[in-house]
Amino acid sequence: MKYANSNKLYINGVWKEGRSDKLYENTNPYNGEVLSTIKLANKNDIDDAYNAALQAQKAWQETDKAEKEAIFEKAIAYMESRFEDIVNLLVEESGSSIMKANIEVGASIATLREASSYPAKMETKTYHSIIPGKENRVSRLPLGVVGVIVPWNFPLVLAMRSVAGAIATGNTVVLKPDLQTYIAGGSVIVEAFEAAGLPKGVLNLVIADIEEIGDYFVEHPIPRLISFTGSTSAGKHIGAIATQNLKKVILELGGNNAFIVLDDADIEQVASAAAFGRFLHQGQICLSVNRIIVDRKIYLPFVETFKAKVQKIKAGDPREKDTFVGPLINRKQVEKVLALIEKSVSQGAKIELEGKVEGNVISPYILTDVTPDMAVAQNEIFGPVASIIPVENEEEAIEVANASIYGLSGAVFSGSLERGLRVADQIHTGMIHVNDQSVNEEAHMPFGGEKSSGLGRFGGEFSFEEFTTVKWTSVQKQPRQFPF
Repeated sequence: MKYANSNKLYINGVWKEGRSDKLYENTNPYNGEVLSTIKLANKNDIDDAYNAALQAQKAWQETDKAEKEAIFEKAIAYMESRFEDIVNLLVEESGSSIMKANIEVGASIATLREASSYPAKMETKTYHSIIPGKENRVSRLPLGVVGVIVPWNFPLVLAMRSVAGAIATGNTVVLKPDLQTYIAGGSVIVEAFEAAGLPKGVLNLVIADIEEIGDYFVEHPIPRLISFTGSTSAGKHIGAIATQNLKKVILELGGNNAFIVLDDADIEQVASAAAFGRFLHQGQICLSVNRIIVDRKIYLPFVETFKAKVQKIKAGDPREKDTFVGPLINRKQVEKVLALIEKSVSQGAKIELEGKVEGNVISPYILTDVTPDMAVAQNEIFGPVASIIPVENEEEAIEVANASIYGLSGAVFSGSLERGLRVADQIHTGMIHVNDQSVNEEAHMPFGGEKSSGLGRFGGEFSFEEFTTVKWTSVQKQPRQFPF
């Protein structure tokens, strides 16, 4: 899959080379093929991008709502017309399976469609006043310029939710995708909006190495909001810098999601859900099933059923339609996952199913007899490793689920919906699903976490709130009496 603009930045409506002395080779994580080579951005390019966004913001804010909506409709049409091309790009650039890539492109289009409703919501409402003769007006306004930083695992949809939400509410954007997936997480989105006729400067793309620019993208005085999706450690650092400069932040960070299996659950259904939620995209999803917590009364039959299903999963070339587990994003990640397995085994975990490593592909592992203090239970595993924790009862399941610094997503399976809901309500997490696995995203629903999983929410009216502010204007229609 070749993209004409895959080796350029996009600043103020112009595709251009970066001004860094550094070149970056974007490679296929499965076979190492070089997809593109780009001259990176430096701090001067970041200045240009933010200045272009600032200059364009006022005119874009004042653009007619119908015109904004029309641009979004054209961007949707562009994405739909390139659907298969973008799927193939995700397979090549991020190692996505064909199934995962189709899910991601579909979700990105749904996100665009949801955001297209935002311009009509940028309205002014009138409220009563306690002062005689006064009218209160509250206006919904854009924040200004938004800086967006996105990761490599779901590059298209994670960038789209911030870019589309910000632009639809009258903001302008500078987007910085991860180097490893900057085409899907950057170039594709820019091309869609460019084809739709988005005015120059409203969306800008910089591709930069953090080793060169440091914190400059976040520290820059122009952006009023930094939207970051990535690791908890990086998010804390970015949040500290942004708040020190009184910038607003949206932080969607890591997860260590609990998948609770109560003793009355349908084992066959649960095992299928767990296999999908754990191994989709090789487990490289913040929403992935990370800790499978099973009541000991059904622990052994669950392990047996789950193992049988996982053994059917094909790992290998993501270009093949029946492949479910493709490559991890890079060798460093492979080594990190193997180290977590090794440490957990040394702590007493049992290898129920041993995977194989071929290049960057790890076929599924299953670890059993895991305890909450083991490495695989304490850390977010961005790899195809399932850890199964036995517990004595419902109360211990809740306790184990909550014994994490994270609180992003989760799942509870029970034969009783009332019981499942009761348990779900006790789990400290931003999202949780009863009788479904933890990887769920709907464009109109609030997406985000608690504790070390982040701040803020994406999706629907919740995303709309994040990208806007309110302004109170009072109008004294009759002279007000003062005591002097």
